[in-house]
Amino acid sequence: MHEVKILDCTLRDGGYYNLWDFDPDVVQAYIEAMAKAKVDYVELGLRELPQKGFHGAFFYTTEDFINRLRLPNGPSYGVMVNAKSIMGSPKSIGDTVNDLFVDSKDSHVSIVRVAAHFDEVEKSEAIVKCLKDKGYIVGYNLMQAGGKPSAELAEKAGIVASWGQVDVLYFADSLGNMDGGEVKRIISALRECWSGDLGIHTHNNMARALDNCLVAKAAGVKWLDATVTGMGRGAGNSQTENLLAVISQESDSYVTTPVYELAIRHFEPMQKECGWGSNLLYFLGAQNNLHPTYIQNMLSDSHFGTDEIVGAIEFLSQQENRTSYNGDVYKAALTFSGEGKPVSGSPELCSVAHERDVLIVANGSSLQRYLRDIKAYIRNKKPIVIGINVIEELAEYIDYYCLSHNNKFLSERGIYNTLKKPVILPKHRFKDSELELFSGSCQLIDYGFEVKHNCFSVKNEYCVVPFDITAAYAFSVVETMNPKGVFLAGFDGYESADSRQLEMLEIFSMMNGLEISKRLIALTPTTYPLVQGSIYAPV
Repeated sequence: MHEVKILDCTLRDGGYYNLWDFDPDVVQAYIEAMAKAKVDYVELGLRELPQKGFHGAFFYTTEDFINRLRLPNGPSYGVMVNAKSIMGSPKSIGDTVNDLFVDSKDSHVSIVRVAAHFDEVEKSEAIVKCLKDKGYIVGYNLMQAGGKPSAELAEKAGIVASWGQVDVLYFADSLGNMDGGEVKRIISALRECWSGDLGIHTHNNMARALDNCLVAKAAGVKWLDATVTGMGRGAGNSQTENLLAVISQESDSYVTTPVYELAIRHFEPMQKECGWGSNLLYFLGAQNNLHPTYIQNMLSDSHFGTDEIVGAIEFLSQQENRTSYNGDVYKAALTFSGEGKPVSGSPELCSVAHERDVLIVANGSSLQRYLRDIKAYIRNKKPIVIGINVIEELAEYIDYYCLSHNNKFLSERGIYNTLKKPVILPKHRFKDSELELFSGSCQLIDYGFEVKHNCFSVKNEYCVVPFDITAAYAFSVVETMNPKGVFLAGFDGYESADSRQLEMLEIFSMMNGLEISKRLIALTPTTYPLVQGSIYAPV
């Protein structure tokens, strides 16, 4: 048994810099390095209820997703859940916990940490009890512990102790402004009413994260949080590689080299790109008790210079709720002139998706990144799948292909005789010789397509759209299908000044009168002004 327990939470806390959307190769290298280093606990991510906006796999860290990871033996694996999320659910606490968690014996997860603000402690007992009943090791994290009166710290520790359910009580330097004296004061206050294991989670806003970990360790704290290169919200955390380097001088319980290699090869390049780590502005933010996300967002926005950020820090420092944070862009398709024949079409597609969900898949660059998870989504949710143009990687999952005759069609004409699923297309836009390109076993469904500037109209047999874009045609097709919900994947978007982006923006604006406009949800990252969901969100 290790004298201390190192818990690495890179995939959870680091997710604030990449929306919890880590490259799978980096994830595998990370997990294997943690196992080789003999790190005690690996927190794989958050466990959240569905939320607006795109969040990657490690925001939800569902059982389904974890089961697709290759987890080596060695570390114990965990997730963190926010007490606020469970308390805010319309369901009871018990039902919500049951929705989020299976019994520990049926999961790779063995430890769950509950993060709570001080005003949420009294309401948290039911959450902890439900998790304990499911067989988990339970950690309880007191967030923003710095600056709290000693009497309040002792009181909250006493409440947690009275439950008799928590295995380790954590305190977090959420604003990154603790020093060694404050760490010792908090430990002393918590010890008045808590005799079990203590843990600490430090932030590096004032470049004290590692020192504060070591001060806590010397004062008897056994559980130490860290992340690779300190990757975490704001200025980041205590660095796992540095913490291991210090501890390895006292004990040979850990192996340092795998994490050193991981940090240098995979995480330092990300750090240069994303910019976590202590600097003057994070220091000033911590000094003024600002939530670090304020500084993080300002630093990531090229519109702000140093003067503006310093001025904003000064302004924010005068706000009452400065310790809490309150706070989309656009892309699209290809063009063709059309054949000039009279518009034709049939009502064959009317209401074929009644009471069904439809997933429309485009071939944006994100498609390859999320391909495995899109396939899992289709297997689990069983929507009707419509591919915009040919998407060979999803051939076995596609229910309909949607073509409008554009440059994409011309470039892919050699593969149309391989298609086995129905193809929806406006026959009047295709030459007979082009229609002959399709396989004889492929059903062609005729749905008309007309382009008229400043017009968007959908009929049972045809549509009129403002631009010659296959996505607009596909949206019209789906409108006639009358689906329950409409989800999008691979709709990445273009730069804001790109003419295709501007055209798509106009299309979305003109779609407001259509029924599906109320149901469109993007499941992969997009720059379009759409409701943003996530391919990883649980049902």
